[in-house]
Amino acid sequence: KPEVIITGEKTSEFEAFHPFQSRMDVSKDGVLAFVTKSGENDVLHLHDIEKKKVIETLRFKDLVALGSVSWAPDGKRFVFTSIDKSGNNDLYVYELEKKLLKRLTNDYFDDRDPSWSPTEPKIAFSSDRTSFGQHGKYNLFLYDLPTGDIEYLTYGDQNDLSPAWSEDGRKLAFTSDRGGGRNIWVMDFSSTGLPVAIADRGPLNYETSFDPQEPTRLPTDLHRVTNLTTAAFDPAWTNSDELIFVGFEKFSFQIRMISDVQSLIDSSTAKERVALLEKENPWVPNSVAGSSEVQTLKYAGKYSLDIAQSQISTNPVFGTSGGALVGLSDLLGNDQYYFLLYNSAQAQSEFLESWNIAITRVSLFRRTNYAYGIFHFSGRRYDLRDPDLFFFERVFGAHFSLSYPLSKFKRVEVSTSLANSDKEVIEGVKERKALLLSNSFTFVHDNSLWGPTGPLDGNRFNLTLAYTSDILSSNVNYYTVIFDYRHYFRLSRRSSYATRFWVFWNEGKESRRFFMGGSWDLRGWPRWSLRGQKLWLVSNEIRFPFIDQFGIRFPFGGVTFGAFRGALFFDAGSAWDTEYRETYGSVGGGVRLNLGGVLVLRYDIGKRIEDNFAQLQNGVFHQFFFGWDF
Repeated sequence: KPEVIITGEKTSEFEAFHPFQSRMDVSKDGVLAFVTKSGENDVLHLHDIEKKKVIETLRFKDLVALGSVSWAPDGKRFVFTSIDKSGNNDLYVYELEKKLLKRLTNDYFDDRDPSWSPTEPKIAFSSDRTSFGQHGKYNLFLYDLPTGDIEYLTYGDQNDLSPAWSEDGRKLAFTSDRGGGRNIWVMDFSSTGLPVAIADRGPLNYETSFDPQEPTRLPTDLHRVTNLTTAAFDPAWTNSDELIFVGFEKFSFQIRMISDVQSLIDSSTAKERVALLEKENPWVPNSVAGSSEVQTLKYAGKYSLDIAQSQISTNPVFGTSGGALVGLSDLLGNDQYYFLLYNSAQAQSEFLESWNIAITRVSLFRRTNYAYGIFHFSGRRYDLRDPDLFFFERVFGAHFSLSYPLSKFKRVEVSTSLANSDKEVIEGVKERKALLLSNSFTFVHDNSLWGPTGPLDGNRFNLTLAYTSDILSSNVNYYTVIFDYRHYFRLSRRSSYATRFWVFWNEGKESRRFFMGGSWDLRGWPRWSLRGQKLWLVSNEIRFPFIDQFGIRFPFGGVTFGAFRGALFFDAGSAWDTEYRETYGSVGGGVRLNLGGVLVLRYDIGKRIEDNFAQLQNGVFHQFFFGWDF
């Protein structure tokens, strides 16, 4: 049964793997060497398989992208490929004891997939350094470490990739698209011996007589050992003359093994002779001709819709608010605009004066991101001690924030906002005016992996500390703590158990109230029916596939819907000012539908848990809304 050695895409150390771009290798001492992205560049990890831990992580300042690793027989060195800051992909050798990095090749050719010979100081690799390389074709070569010379192993108009030596060093397996599909081929040196490197001596010609003063080798046969119509990848030898490789068939990848390779070679009818006759010189990149002219080009972004959903936000100044959120961005995603719009009217007479709007621009052009925007919020507020009373407030102003990513998964944010607040304390009699300055610091962690309607794996965390004061007349002074943690436990490839835990805390003079209730948080309870200066919420939800595709066909056409997902949930929480009163809850299930990748429709049905968790609601509640799962 496969065992998970390293879990990637959850920490900055293993930020991303490079499938089909980088091979890994194990030394004779059981040290696994592999490459991941970490921070700005790739890094190379050394993982002790027996101890089950990473013993060393190697970072190279001037190397950007690292590639396939292959250990030397002594386990003290390894070869790998890397793209430097000039854009060249070359071979490098690293010596562990001396902490010494040595560059083997340094040219514009693309060198990849090195494989260190187990018996000779030679490295087989694939490269486009032939006359066919200009058209994207790769052949096999042999690098001689003592001399630094490079010898052809194959030559032709095909792709020969991923060389791998057998344990005795007499066979070299590789993948090739000779004849069409990509298959496994084996080069057998049992009778001819390894080639001796020749430097700058022109093309080899086997039609001439053999000169003992000029080292060369006899022609070598190639044997095809698989016959797939699709593709084979990354052959690897065992110590029992067996080949293990990855095959792609029936829309999936499988690990396969070939037993007794030698018998296949002996009986193989699919043979080719290595053709090294009349080799042409390697290709040379063409220079770009033309005149040089310096001009200023102003970038004009073309914007498209990214997301449309319901949105709820909690802020020290504005409290809890929500509505329809639309996000737009340019082609590169560096320039983003967000529009929040909702109406907080609870009576027809309040409709016109209760429109709320916020416009924000987010710039991601540099590592330090910034955002700014304007807002106008107007409507009833429930901030008085008596929950049955309310007042009307109009707030407008601007905000600015900076965000600095510590890694792909973590960032810190600082923000400030200045808002003019007109508060009707006693309707038509007394008003309170304030100029509210709010400063906050936020730490965010998010390594969640998303499915069609929401996250399925990983976790998300937000901690915000803020202080708000009235710089005009000191009518308002309070601090805010917002804690939001969500964890997703993967149950299968398409199902998970999701949890969410909130603690919101406001304390001080005229501190805002938070709201809860509705499809955003405590499901089953009326929208914003629970309110208080302190709030907690726990949500539990099992997410699973429900219907993968549903279609309706008419004589003149049809409509197909996909990605229906089901959910079973249990929520509990409460909100209070100074004295804790009651715990509320709900239980039920629902269906979600993704429309076009930007909109998720949600329908929930269930029962409220009432009277301090003493009884269930009579009947059931129904809630329909739109928005992604938490």
